[in-house]
Amino acid sequence: MGAARYDLPRPVVGGWSKVNELTRGRFFYGWVVVAVLATVSALAMALGSLNFGLFIKPMADDLGAGRAVFGWAQSAVQVSGALAAPTTGRLIDRFGARYFLAGAALLTGTALVGLAFATRGWHVVALFAMVGVAGVSGGASLLTSVPVTKWFVRERGRALAFLALGGPLGGLVFVPLTQLLIDGVGWRTAWVILALTGAGLIVPLALLFVRRQPEDLGLLPDGDPPARRTSPADRPSTVSHQPSAHQDERSWTRTEALRSPVFWRLVVAFGLLSLGTGSVGLHRIPAFMDRGLDPRLISYATALDAGAAGLAGFTVGMLARRIPARFLGAGGCLALAAASVLTIAANDHPTMFAAMIVFGMGIGSSFLMQSYIWAAYFGRGHLGSIRGAVMPLTLVFGGAGAPLAGYVRDMTGSYLPAWLAGIVLMLVAALVLALTAPPRAAATPIGALVPSGAR
Repeated sequence: MGAARYDLPRPVVGGWSKVNELTRGRFFYGWVVVAVLATVSALAMALGSLNFGLFIKPMADDLGAGRAVFGWAQSAVQVSGALAAPTTGRLIDRFGARYFLAGAALLTGTALVGLAFATRGWHVVALFAMVGVAGVSGGASLLTSVPVTKWFVRERGRALAFLALGGPLGGLVFVPLTQLLIDGVGWRTAWVILALTGAGLIVPLALLFVRRQPEDLGLLPDGDPPARRTSPADRPSTVSHQPSAHQDERSWTRTEALRSPVFWRLVVAFGLLSLGTGSVGLHRIPAFMDRGLDPRLISYATALDAGAAGLAGFTVGMLARRIPARFLGAGGCLALAAASVLTIAANDHPTMFAAMIVFGMGIGSSFLMQSYIWAAYFGRGHLGSIRGAVMPLTLVFGGAGAPLAGYVRDMTGSYLPAWLAGIVLMLVAALVLALTAPPRAAATPIGALVPSGAR
């Protein structure tokens, strides 16, 4: 129980022979997977992710919809994503993300093109529900983060650090571009252009380069040589679809993880954090516009938010082998709380820029730790299934924050009560996460070690 060892699948032959030749030398194909999925994360910034806030005010004015409608659109993403996550996670474990990522990009692009024809608020909610089922966007997307964690164990923090650069770099490009498109061709045509750009590039990248795990190419995590494999006498005679156990990793099954108190403490911490950030993250951009701040400068600040997220995520990933993951995650929660205080106080452009940058730092840190800590605590063997069980719980929490804050604003004319509550939730999440040490494995093969970043 708690940890298992598996046979390595036989190396893929035929079309992948050249890849196998390269991977036998210094080159490790896992870094290609990281680069491609970082690019996918960048392109996802065009697909109703960070740039969604720029559409709220013009869409609300044109459709005659209240702010709560856009909160419900965000909730629709979270709820549909929560419903799809358990199945998605299991399928990623078994088949990989290659075809699912391509299909998800097509579904997302179709939904966003549909926004160009929306005439009612409920149209927006329904179309964003389709986006949530696809699950392409978001810093903790199963389709981008799980494949990377399956390719690496010892170098997992570094791999996730480079993955974390993708979304922010995309934000630096697509957030200002979104505002330029809205100003130049209107919000309806802007959605079409962004959808065709993002989906049109993600599909071929996924199909050509993404592969499930190193064992499918006859490799080991981190590019380790075959000598690090478990000896044949110690392996079961049957071939498993799951990855081989790495000597630096404990792999829990989903059932074992669900029985661990540590699992539920992490769910509480990340759930409260999602609820708090959901109340602030979506509505801060239209709130700044309500205060008379320049929309063009707001788009630049949002791009800097993305850049700060990338820098923070990269830094935290590099530190993950030296500093306990729970403390790095708690630091991200505290940064988000500080950013929310600045958001409340931002009545001028300098404070608004500061609020956005600090918020990005918190998001970058917390998203990377959500990808890292589940693998560090429970291993990669059943990571898709475990993350798939987690996401419905945390996404439901997060999905409640945006509409509640929208209703508060519609009824009182201010986001202040909702945002103060969100700050309290972020502080509680930081405390719970800081106090949650790694679980004790039920059974561990001789020589297995917990990754140092999970201390």
